[in-house]
Amino acid sequence: MQDAKILIVDDEIAISQMLYTILKKEQFRFIDTAATAAEALGKCKNKRYDLILLDVMLPDRTGFDICPLIRETTDAPIFFLTARSTDLDKLSGFALGADDYITKPFNPLEVVARVKAHLKRKTGYLPEQQSSYYEYGPLTVNKMSGTVTVNGRKIDLPAQVYQLLVFFCQHPNQLFSKNQLYEKVWGEEFLGEDNTVMVHIRKLREKIEENPGKPKLIITVRGLGYKLVTEEIEE
Repeated sequence: MQDAKILIVDDEIAISQMLYTILKKEQFRFIDTAATAAEALGKCKNKRYDLILLDVMLPDRTGFDICPLIRETTDAPIFFLTARSTDLDKLSGFALGADDYITKPFNPLEVVARVKAHLKRKTGYLPEQQSSYYEYGPLTVNKMSGTVTVNGRKIDLPAQVYQLLVFFCQHPNQLFSKNQLYEKVWGEEFLGEDNTVMVHIRKLREKIEENPGKPKLIITVRGLGYKLVTEEIEE
């Protein structure tokens, strides 16, 4: 569940930061924020979210306005956040496609509890399905279809290079030595002289890095090994 991608849309920085912080403390790793309706729509167009916290009163358009537009691209649970607590407001929110309605001021721990409950109940949100899709910055890997894209452009990888990338995606920000990678990805005992791993690392960088000579995704830790660095969990 902690791999769920969550979008917080609220122009009140204090509320947005509070929700971001409490979700991070609950080990949710992939959290984006937006302060306007336009920014939220842009993010929803470019990324698949598993849950969206949407403020009703935004500076450019209301959450009520953009909820149907978001619904055109995702079935992710949408929670309205608002100080408007009349029955009519709540019914309007649900009619527009919201899954929950949270009135301000709210207890952030209650919000987290509702987030967890909806993610558990969400149809198709199963651990094995979640682990089949990875998104780290410009890189996406979909194990179900076997596709890899960088900045939206499909990348073709040789089979073993693809398996190496999948392994890195499954273990972001973890350091692995050459022999560990060889044994885990190739399934064979590392004999110490084979440069197979180095060659495949180079091929992988040539495919997914903007500048293979100065990699930002698959980096080398001198004398120790390699790891996939993800900006998202550093936020």
